[in-house]
Amino acid sequence: MAFNFHQELSRIWEKAVSLYRSGNTDTEIFPISEELPILASWEINKMDLFDYAEDWCLHQEPDLLTFILVHYERWSYFVEEQKGQPSPNLLDSSTLPAKSASAEGIIWLPRILPKARAKLRGELPPEVMYGCGGDREFFQHNQVHPAEFLRVVRRFGDDDDSIVQWVAQRRHTSSSLL
Repeated sequence: MAFNFHQELSRIWEKAVSLYRSGNTDTEIFPISEELPILASWEINKMDLFDYAEDWCLHQEPDLLTFILVHYERWSYFVEEQKGQPSPNLLDSSTLPAKSASAEGIIWLPRILPKARAKLRGELPPEVMYGCGGDREFFQHNQVHPAEFLRVVRRFGDDDDSIVQWVAQRRHTSSSLL
């Protein structure tokens, strides 16, 4: 990664937002072909950029810093865990738990766990966004930043119980501070 990763990614995100605002709302013909090689070198795909730019334009979230932090976590996982080798797998979106599923009373947690793992591994299909509206509601309600959640999932791996306990503790700690 270049020392100016954040600056370049910021520039590309701003371009995507500008393109979207000027009417480029079709993912198939979203005109960022000259940016794709640098994005690919960081394991960021066209849909990652498009989804975040679109949601920013429509909902004013997630913001640029969240986009950068989330994709830094993905890049870090790619380099450190995957040794620079992309995964040949894609998450089957039909296998995601229901949006109403809960763990320890925490709605959405069973759904976001496989999404977070797939985001880290670069296995999200184009129709699934890590950081979508439902994810954002989960993050806000539980006082967890999306990039922080990726770090927690990375730390605990497939140990769902530890992740559930971490979120439950965060939720309890955050609510007592309000």
